Amino acid sequence: MGAVTNETLSRAEVPVEETWNLQDLFDTEESWEAELEKLGKEVETVTKYKGRVGESANTLADCLVASDKLRERMMRVMMYAHLCQSGDGTNPVHQANAARVGGVVSEISAQTSFIQSEILELDLETIETYIQQEPILAEFRKVLLDLLEKKPYQLAPETEEVLAAFGEVQNAPFMIYERSKTSDMVFPSFTTSDGKEHPLTFNTFSNYEASADTELRRKAYETFSNTLNQYKHTYAATYATEVKKQVIESRLRGYASVTDMLLHEQQVSLEMYHRQLDTILTELAPHMRRLAKLKQRVLGLEKMYFSDLKAPLDPDFDPQVSYEEASQYILDSLQVMGSEYMEIIEQGLTNRWVDRANNIGKRSGAFCSSPYGVHPYILMTWNGSMADTFTLAHELGHAAHFSLAGRNQRLANVRPSRYFIEAPSTMNEMLLSRHILSQTNDDRMHRWVILQSLGTYYHNFVTHILEGELQRRVYALADQDTPITADILCEQKRELLAEFWGDAVEIDENAGLTWMRQPHYYMGLYPYTYSAGLTASTAASKRIQEEGQPAVDRWISSLKAGGTKKPLELMQEGGVDMTTAEPIQEAVAYVGALVDELEKRF
Repeated sequence: MGAVTNETLSRAEVPVEETWNLQDLFDTEESWEAELEKLGKEVETVTKYKGRVGESANTLADCLVASDKLRERMMRVMMYAHLCQSGDGTNPVHQANAARVGGVVSEISAQTSFIQSEILELDLETIETYIQQEPILAEFRKVLLDLLEKKPYQLAPETEEVLAAFGEVQNAPFMIYERSKTSDMVFPSFTTSDGKEHPLTFNTFSNYEASADTELRRKAYETFSNTLNQYKHTYAATYATEVKKQVIESRLRGYASVTDMLLHEQQVSLEMYHRQLDTILTELAPHMRRLAKLKQRVLGLEKMYFSDLKAPLDPDFDPQVSYEEASQYILDSLQVMGSEYMEIIEQGLTNRWVDRANNIGKRSGAFCSSPYGVHPYILMTWNGSMADTFTLAHELGHAAHFSLAGRNQRLANVRPSRYFIEAPSTMNEMLLSRHILSQTNDDRMHRWVILQSLGTYYHNFVTHILEGELQRRVYALADQDTPITADILCEQKRELLAEFWGDAVEIDENAGLTWMRQPHYYMGLYPYTYSAGLTASTAASKRIQEEGQPAVDRWISSLKAGGTKKPLELMQEGGVDMTTAEPIQEAVAYVGALVDELEKRF
C-alpha cells in the first residue's frame, strides 16, 4: 500500500518522478523563450496570404498548411506556460510567462483572423473544385465545409472584427463570477454540538457535503447557503449579462434562438439535445429516488434533505492503493483495447506524462492537455485512494483519444465536437469498474465499485443534466425577453429539483441557490454533453463485453477519426446510434441495475 504524506511540499521538494516531464515540449526555459520570440515574427508565414486565400486551389492549400504549422508551434508555447503555471501557480515567473504568451497568442489570432473571412467568400462549388484540383485539400474538407455552414450566420467582415475586438469584454461575466468566487466570497466557520469549530471555504464545502456526520453535513450546508444568499442578486446579474450577450449575438446572426446558435457550434440538432435531456430527466428520476430512499434507510435519517444526497453509504471503507498498484489495475482492465491503445496507456503511466505530486501552488482538480505532435499531459493530485485510480483512468482515456487522433489526423482535424469528448474518458472508467468487479470476491469492495460507478453517473446524469435543464429553461425565458433575476433562477432551480426528486427528497429554499455553485453556465451548452459522452461509453462498453474485438475495432476507429466527422457520425462509427433514445434508455437501465444491486447488498 502507498503511504501518503499529509504535509504539502513546495514544488522543488516533490520527487521528480511524481511530476511531468516538460522537456518533451522544450528542453529549457531559454528554448521556450526563443520560440516565443520567433512566433511573433513568423506569423508572416501565414499573413503573406492575406487578400488572396481563395485565389486558387494551390494558394488555399498552402495557406491552410502554413496555418496548421504555426498553430502547432503556438500550441506548444502556450501549453508549456500553462503547464508550468498549473504545476506551481505561486511562481512569479510562471505567472509572468502565462501573461506574456497570452498577449502573443491574442496578437497572432487577430493577425490570422482573415483566413476564415476569406474562405467564407468562396462558394461550395468553388471549394469542391479546389479539392479536386489539389489533393491535400481533401484533408481539410470537413474544416472547409463546417465553415461554409456558418456562412448564413456570418456578419460583415468589419462587424466580425469589431465583435472580435470585444472578446475580453464578452468574457467579463465569467471572469467576474470566478474572481468573486475565489477572491471575495468569504464563509464564516460553524460550530457543531460537540463545540468543535469548522472552517468553511467554497472548495472545502464539497468535503462536508460528503461527510458521514449528518449534523456536520447539514450545518455546513446551512452556513454555505447563507453566504451564497448574500451574493445571489449580483451573481444573477452577472449570469443574466452572459445570457443577454448570447441572445443578442444569436439575433444579430439570424439564428432562430440562442439554443440553435449554441448547438450549431457543437454540430448537434435540437432533436438530439432535447432527447438527451428529456429521456434522462424522465426515466432516471425513479432510480435516483430509490437511491435516495436507500440512503435514508441505511443512514437512519428521519427525513432525506437535499443536503444529504452526497452522504456516503459505506464511509468506513476507503480502499487505498499505491500509484504502481493503480497503474497495474488500469493496465489489466484495458487489455481488451488492443496493443496500439495499450502502448499509449503504458507510456502515459511510465514516461512522466502524469503530474501526480501534491505541492503548494498546484492547481486543483484533474485535466488532460494534448499538445499536437508531442504527447498528452495529465494533471491530478495522488492521495492514494482507489478513487484516484478512476480519475487517472479517466484522464488516460482523454490521453489515448488525442494520441490516436493526433497520429492519424492533421491538427485542423484533431478535436471532435464537445458532444463526444467525454466518451473515451468514461469508457476507461467503465472498463476499470467491470474489471475490478470481475476480480474481487470482497463484498465491501464490490459495493464500493458500484458506489463509485454510481458517483460517475450521478455527476454526469444528475448534476450536469439538472444544470442543462436549468439552461434550457433560462434560454427559453430569455428568448421571450423575460428578465433573468435571482428570484427566477432560484424558483426554476427549486422547481426542477422538486420534479426530479419527487417525494424522496425534501427540497428546501436553499436548494434553489445551487445554480450559483457551477461555472458551466458560462460555457455555452456544456453541461448536457457530459451525459452524451457517458451514454455513448455505456453502450459501447457493453458491446465490447458482448462482442469483443469487432466492437473494440469500431471504438478505436472512432477515436482515430478525431474531428473528421460530426458527433453523430463519430458515435455511429463507434457502434452507438444516437439518432434514437435507445442508447440513453440503455444507460439509464444500467444505472437502475446498479441501484438494484446496492439494494440487495445493504
